[in-house]
Amino acid sequence: MPTVPNLSPNQILALVVLMSEARELNNSELKELAGFSLTGADNAKLEKKLGLVATDRSHRPFSHQLTDAGWAVVRELHTMDLSKQRGSSSRTMLTLLGNINRAVDQLQATHGVSISLGEFFRQLPASEGAAGAVDPVAMVRAAYASLVARPGEWVGLADLRDKLPDLSRGEVDEALRGLLDEDGVRIIPVANTKALKERDRAAAISIGGEDSHQLSIGRP
Repeated sequence: MPTVPNLSPNQILALVVLMSEARELNNSELKELAGFSLTGADNAKLEKKLGLVATDRSHRPFSHQLTDAGWAVVRELHTMDLSKQRGSSSRTMLTLLGNINRAVDQLQATHGVSISLGEFFRQLPASEGAAGAVDPVAMVRAAYASLVARPGEWVGLADLRDKLPDLSRGEVDEALRGLLDEDGVRIIPVANTKALKERDRAAAISIGGEDSHQLSIGRP
């Protein structure tokens, strides 16, 4: 269980909005949903200091999404000491988060399957609602195929994630790790890390304790 860091009301709200939307949000969207953009000291703390948010600065307005560490922390936000929260809105939000976590736990106990917060909040397109469960591995394969001219070519994970807006970061990561067990699949780091852009670093997946940035799916 991760330790919840000391967070300001705005930082809590930013994490909660990113959680509830379960997708990448740019600053314009955040301002509309939360009333403020994630910039300055709040962004620096959540991204650089705590590693809870990945910020893409390759375009404007900048966009943000929860990292794996961010998802782990929002799962425990409700454990924060309510007496230390000065604003009533923060207390109300943390109380609501506690109820959401109980609901997720009850779903897991009832159905006997593990349900992440990303899966709980992810918004299915209307076309998927009646079709049943989504297969993230199949969606990753389809996204890869759309980016290459032939099997086996290398694709940056940043470009791959851009093709999968309907999957949470955790779902893409889980699908990528699952693909590693299949023949012809390789996920590797970029040798020249100095050439990496911020979006490439943000899209990386940790495999064996090392950040990897490129995917290749060849013929088995």
